[in-house]
Amino acid sequence: MTTATAAPRSRPAAALLRTELRLFAREPAFLFWVLAAPTVLLVILGSIPSFREPSADLGGLRTVDLYVPIAVLFALITAGLQALPPVLSGYRERGILRRLSTTPVRPGALLAAQLVLNGAAGLGSALLVIAVGRLAFGVALPGNLPGYALALLLATAGSLALGATVCAVSRTQKIAQGIGTAVYFPSMFTSGVWLPVQMMPDTLRGIVGFTPLGAASRALGAAASGAWPAWSALGAMALWTVLLTGAAVRWFRWE
Repeated sequence: MTTATAAPRSRPAAALLRTELRLFAREPAFLFWVLAAPTVLLVILGSIPSFREPSADLGGLRTVDLYVPIAVLFALITAGLQALPPVLSGYRERGILRRLSTTPVRPGALLAAQLVLNGAAGLGSALLVIAVGRLAFGVALPGNLPGYALALLLATAGSLALGATVCAVSRTQKIAQGIGTAVYFPSMFTSGVWLPVQMMPDTLRGIVGFTPLGAASRALGAAASGAWPAWSALGAMALWTVLLTGAAVRWFRWE
């Protein structure tokens, strides 16, 4: 494909991305839950005095130290399961995807725009959580930055793949919201929102560690402490991402 041919085709996609960005910015509920809620959660938990005290059971760490990676995952699963499926399912239900197929902008460009926007929002929220944890509560920055970055990218991809799968199996926006919520709460549990994975009983921790968000929690926690994430955790995250992406591609329908 020549540069002259590629440029005109890229312009409608870029315009679509800008339009979706404006629409995304007009949704205060999405902006709060994706961008602000994880940081609010961290501030509330960090304001509990006992959560700022080192614990021998946690190897000298504080509970607030554990909750920074958890709040990061909270941002990612909110973007993947609460923001992405209702929007795409709503577009399909209203026939927007079908109409796009008759224009220079293909439906795939809309899907890509949504993935980019929600992924960027989740990552931006994650960085805000890390910054607030450091500045407000003295939480150390990730000790293994390359490992943390890799785990964060895999967690983002897995969360978006999970949301895309929910959208693929949902015929309507209401169904997408219902299924997304049904998956959202177990995902919060396995990521450690209710109870940090490190504080779970051994058997439960072993089981949770091979779920998409449980593996992500293991990987981020290890990288935050300065170690390289376990290859079993990284492998589980990558495998879930591949499986969920394949399921979403197989079951997704434009109409």
